Amino acid sequence: MKTALLVIDMQQGLCEGEGRAHASDEVIARINQVAASVRAAGAPVVFIQHESTSGYLEHGTREWQLADGLEVQPGDLRVRKKTPDAFLNTDLEALLKARGTEELIVCGMHTEFCVDTTTRRALALGYPVVLVADAHTSAGNAVLTAPQVIAHHNATLTNISSFGPRVRAVNSADLIGTAPGASAQ
Repeated sequence: MKTALLVIDMQQGLCEGEGRAHASDEVIARINQVAASVRAAGAPVVFIQHESTSGYLEHGTREWQLADGLEVQPGDLRVRKKTPDAFLNTDLEALLKARGTEELIVCGMHTEFCVDTTTRRALALGYPVVLVADAHTSAGNAVLTAPQVIAHHNATLTNISSFGPRVRAVNSADLIGTAPGASAQ
């Protein structure tokens, strides 16, 4: 099965300061390991960047840039988006179709917004999803801590069956060295 890795919104402005996402340095390290494994298997790595029209996360600003420590290679792909859905008004779906992608590996931030929305949209479009259970993160909110948000989404997204394709939550260590699309449990 042809696979692509989606790295969602791992941007500098979300990895620093007061609103810094939980364990972002550790998440970046895990994403780097998964991305290296995906590249070694010849599958594409797609970095998705959220942007606003002005202010915070404005295109080209320091905060909009991919996070420090994230390993990006010249052959990696990039998609710019303006909503939590990485497919909405972007060329992501066309990019995946052109490469014959049949399955997605998803990681990044923020779990309860862009990771959740993009994962659900991928299911609706017919893509099975491997959610990297320890490589998506959140800053938390007034009701749930970041680890609670992450655990909740690992459980919730894997229980959605109405789309047909399913989500499997797999830890990064179980994906490293595994050919994309193989059954890592």
